[in-house]
Amino acid sequence: MLPRKWFYTLMYWRKPRWDTGVSPPELMDFIASHPPGRGLDLGCGTGTNAITLAQHGWTMTGIDFVRKAIATARRKARQAGLAIDFRLGDVTKLDDLRAPFDLILDIGCYHSLLPAQRQAYGHNLSRLLRPGGIFLLYGFLKNPELPSANGVSDEDFAMFSQSLKFLTRSDGLDGSRSSTWWTFEKPADE
Repeated sequence: MLPRKWFYTLMYWRKPRWDTGVSPPELMDFIASHPPGRGLDLGCGTGTNAITLAQHGWTMTGIDFVRKAIATARRKARQAGLAIDFRLGDVTKLDDLRAPFDLILDIGCYHSLLPAQRQAYGHNLSRLLRPGGIFLLYGFLKNPELPSANGVSDEDFAMFSQSLKFLTRSDGLDGSRSSTWWTFEKPADE
């Protein structure tokens, strides 16, 4: 099996099937119902969603560990006339980011992290999200019949719920895989 970083690097030499160039309706609904602020897109890929948010007034930072994806994101932002801070980096090592963010967005990154990485991710999330800020997560659901497959689980939900208030969940299908959108808010009293 290829290491995760190599797999994603190879995928971006072509156009990965998940890189549709279109922001999902769940993100568009969020944009329509929230004023602009500072946003962080974790696992931003080629920047589609960070660019969409910036086009709606958000000040965006995007992180991805695939050099080609970040280069493409920077090019797309320049072509759109947008100033977005796209960074090559690891979503579990974010000590250099200045908090707080009003939105932390993850569309398809968290579900591929290893268990130890998920703990570091959760710590960063708690530190970087402002009180009252929103964490919007999309991922595949863990399939108990395929223990080696990636996905989000009840354990992940419990971890996020330790520091964040659960708002909504919307399950669906992405191809043949069960998927979910989770929305959390950092309590204002933290």
